[in-house]
Amino acid sequence: MATTTSVENSGLLAAVLPAFEQQSHIRVEVVAVGSGQALNLVKRGEASVGLTHDPDAEAAALAAGTITDYQKIMFNDFVIVGPTNDPAGIARSSDAAGAFVRIVNNDGLFVSRGDASGTYSREQALWALAKCRPAQNRLLETGQGMGGTLRVASERSAYTLSDRATFEQFRSGLRLASLYEGGPALLNTYAIFVRAGLTGAGQAEAAALTRWFADGEGRRQISSFVARGQSVFKIWPPGVSRGRPSDLPPREFANAR
Repeated sequence: MATTTSVENSGLLAAVLPAFEQQSHIRVEVVAVGSGQALNLVKRGEASVGLTHDPDAEAAALAAGTITDYQKIMFNDFVIVGPTNDPAGIARSSDAAGAFVRIVNNDGLFVSRGDASGTYSREQALWALAKCRPAQNRLLETGQGMGGTLRVASERSAYTLSDRATFEQFRSGLRLASLYEGGPALLNTYAIFVRAGLTGAGQAEAAALTRWFADGEGRRQISSFVARGQSVFKIWPPGVSRGRPSDLPPREFANAR
């Protein structure tokens, strides 16, 4: 299974996959990379299952016919984190794009993953909404996963965008606070899918894993998972459309904490 570093860094897979392996007698090898890289691994036949959080890239893969059996399985949100004294004042922003504008206008340092990840894709969308970008000397691209990027932001007293699960897992060792959260622009959905064209035992094993996450014991495992005492993922609500990258949970579920 090719999956995102955010899912791996959060500790979710280490916590829940042993139950699947015990029940199914199928061993799952996890490759944690950015969402774009995960989709490429599936496309190239180097992974049978993908678990990502980049709806635009997922839609392109579906349209190209490289993935199938697509289902949203859970969601959380992105948070904009930064120095606890919040020198750019982003906590007073009216929306996420406004927080990015404040970072630029107050000469804040922003640390970006700079990779083919769902988090980086969302960051680029937020800069487009903000209609501005940091000056070259105020933008640092790490090329690392979420955990490494958070550490760099902490060391440099900078702002960054993180998925909530990874931030909660790492926050005790960081000099960072969650300064802006909430709103539709920061909703973060995760989907699982299978490489198109699988046959035989490979197809059966991939289908078993996706069913376990989407409709089986995996749902209970996800809902009970906590990072540093915080519940950081919500399972996809029953009966809500989940077969398209554009599908979203109802607002009352998305806003619940």
